[in-house]
Amino acid sequence: MDKEVRKKRHLSQTQFIAYGFFTIILIGALLLMLPIANRSGKNLGFINCLLTATSATCVTGLVAADTWSQWTLFGQLVILAMIQIGGLGFITIGVFVSIILRRRVSLKARGLMQESMNTLQIGGIVRLAKKIVQGTLLFEGAGAVLLSIRFVPEFGFFRGVYYGIFHSISAFCNGGFDLMGIREPYSSLTYYAGDWLVNAVVISLIVIGGIGFIVWDDIAKKGLHFRKYLLHTKIVLVTTAILLVGGSLFFFALERNNLMVGMTPGEMFWTSLFQSATARTAGFNTTDTAALTDGSKLLTIMLMFIGGSPGSTAGGIKTTTLAVLLLSARASIRQTVGVEIYNRRLDDEAVRQAGLILIINLALAMAAAMWMVLAQPKLAMSDVLFETFSAIGTAGMSTGTTRELLLASRVPLIILMFCGRVGSLSSALAFTQSKKKPPVMQPVEKITVG
Repeated sequence: MDKEVRKKRHLSQTQFIAYGFFTIILIGALLLMLPIANRSGKNLGFINCLLTATSATCVTGLVAADTWSQWTLFGQLVILAMIQIGGLGFITIGVFVSIILRRRVSLKARGLMQESMNTLQIGGIVRLAKKIVQGTLLFEGAGAVLLSIRFVPEFGFFRGVYYGIFHSISAFCNGGFDLMGIREPYSSLTYYAGDWLVNAVVISLIVIGGIGFIVWDDIAKKGLHFRKYLLHTKIVLVTTAILLVGGSLFFFALERNNLMVGMTPGEMFWTSLFQSATARTAGFNTTDTAALTDGSKLLTIMLMFIGGSPGSTAGGIKTTTLAVLLLSARASIRQTVGVEIYNRRLDDEAVRQAGLILIINLALAMAAAMWMVLAQPKLAMSDVLFETFSAIGTAGMSTGTTRELLLASRVPLIILMFCGRVGSLSSALAFTQSKKKPPVMQPVEKITVG
């Protein structure tokens, strides 16, 4: 009996990661409630602080109040710490600290790291953790230096350097938080719509952070030899390139007679490219999101839903899930045996999980949308769907609806952001008990579908 109780109380790797993120979010929310964190000396209330902490830890970018206007330097640093922890994953940071302290990394910690990073094998996981942290510091440091070149002349040396560091970390981790409220609340990077330096640096950080640590490691080992890459890397790189270029072209076509009227060719190029990149879970914007055409909003929702790649700082159903679903559909239409690409056949379990992830994410987003519409019937459905898909994809883009929501409508956003960061499938598994396969199965009966 005692053994049975202990077995039930034992946390799985998925549960440990989910509960770990929840603990970090709760601690962050409590810190943001302190008077020292708020410029007014008064906190926003627990739910609003929880929303901000969840958004930061789940690297989303949806906010209840403008980051610069609401939070003091202490509050901003708390948010920045949560973005960094959420982007890298607390398991990765813990393993790296163990490496620095020359402590042995247990097999359990290696397993947790593998689950957290979605790596393909447990071998070399400690070396990968070291590479992840070193690579992160390198990319974020380079981004901070380049952004400081623009910010220092505008805001002074110390503030300019701080702004460079803050926005570099936020961009690389696909966090979407910004401090440009110093110019105008909720303005994000709209003042830099045509600035090639800011656009190029932020887009690069978003893409690098969003392709995944597995892809980094593969490229570092094999250089630019595409044929030698893992199948995972090939799919991620090709899908990412298609989405980035395709999204830019569609955004240009949809907005050339709207937001882009009066822009120079250079501004049109950077605006289109930035919108395509940021929609896939970054959360920044260089245009007025609320002023987008309905077509652009739909395009943005689709990109936010797809998101980045597995084992990255990004959210969404992931590029590999999209690729597997499309390849599976092609195989079914052609009536071929197995799903094949690049002379390889995909595992049947990957196809099953891709379908499951799609269904769970769609169900969560739609259920949250219904909840919010019931709570606030006057909200436009297009804005509600934009918010819910932004939350489940941890994209952080908003038409301005977030700050107009009642507390009851903010709760589903918090849940969606948490599920989006931990993973919808992982979240479902974390709070359900696994069941053993019964020795006797029920008889099969066919039904008509389609």
